[in-house]
Amino acid sequence: MNHPTQTASLLPKILRSVWQLSGMLLLASCAVAPPPATTVQAIPVFPPAPEQPRFYYERTLYSSADVEKEDKNAALKQMLLGGVKTAEGLGKPYGVAVFHGRVYVSDTGSRSVAVFDIPGQRFFRLGEEGAGQLRMPMGLDVDGAGNVYVVDNAARLVQVFDGLGKHLRTLAGDGQSFLRPSGIAVDAKGERIYVVDTGGVDSDKHRVRVLDAHTGQHLLDFGTRGVGPGEFNLPRDVTIGKDGLLYVVDGGNFRVQIFQPDGRFVGTFGTIGRQGGQFSRPKEAATDAQGNVYIVDSAFGNFQIFTAGGELLLSVGSRSERDGLAKYMLPSGIALDGDGRVYIADQFFRKVDVYRPAGLAANAGFAVRR
Repeated sequence: MNHPTQTASLLPKILRSVWQLSGMLLLASCAVAPPPATTVQAIPVFPPAPEQPRFYYERTLYSSADVEKEDKNAALKQMLLGGVKTAEGLGKPYGVAVFHGRVYVSDTGSRSVAVFDIPGQRFFRLGEEGAGQLRMPMGLDVDGAGNVYVVDNAARLVQVFDGLGKHLRTLAGDGQSFLRPSGIAVDAKGERIYVVDTGGVDSDKHRVRVLDAHTGQHLLDFGTRGVGPGEFNLPRDVTIGKDGLLYVVDGGNFRVQIFQPDGRFVGTFGTIGRQGGQFSRPKEAATDAQGNVYIVDSAFGNFQIFTAGGELLLSVGSRSERDGLAKYMLPSGIALDGDGRVYIADQFFRKVDVYRPAGLAANAGFAVRR
């Protein structure tokens, strides 16, 4: 048993210890926890070493935060007062088009086109309301002046905007309605548009419709349902090659068909299968300045690059149930900018991945902040 005087002498020491412990706990509560450890991922290169690289994975666009200029005052206020930085993301992206670093993504989830303006460091949407309001935007393309042509699958028409989102006109083919429009290509001069009408199981109208890009006048159709040369089974997209030829993704026939601008059949490449150069669920198409053809395949989780004649050159990306660099679950849209960068949209991971050609420096081209 302690003597009362001993207990009294111990009391200041106990109190000092309690105050020291309280101070330590208070400091700990105010400290910022260190970020969780993350695994550093190697930047994907295609093809991998030891082969000569042709494309580097460069970046991913998920939301407005990936392009908007950082507001230092807002960041300081957020740090001092707490809260989470808000950003506007993608609902369900489908198609993608790009012009000089300005990336247009058709977002069926938000019924609009999301715009990632990389050089301008801003994010905005077009077609949300008013003239040109969209219901289900799918395929889209840009002309040489940067005007944007958007297929509205639900409204069965094409809406045209300038690069900043101002609505210019509505095209419906001079009263000739579409059945299920999905893909579109416009020539560089902005004179003709080619709209893929996917059709349906109860229709033979699986075709490409050609319209005057200014008036919407219906010029011609080519294709009907079938498996023969020049026939389609649920076509998905169309792109214009360097040589002026049209490359149509004939999804249900697991091939790409090639046509003259007037609809005359030229040739075809691709078959059903799981090997390189074959197709399982081909979606959208694009071409580069050398005339090569890029085809997205949702089942493979990649895009394949072919020569204009159909010879396989390279496959980029792989299928995965977890998001990651160059990983895809439901890739759908693809586009190339004038500097050779490739943009691919994934519906499931709600993102757009960007690839830089090996011959282009990281700080060069259009996708550089001003």
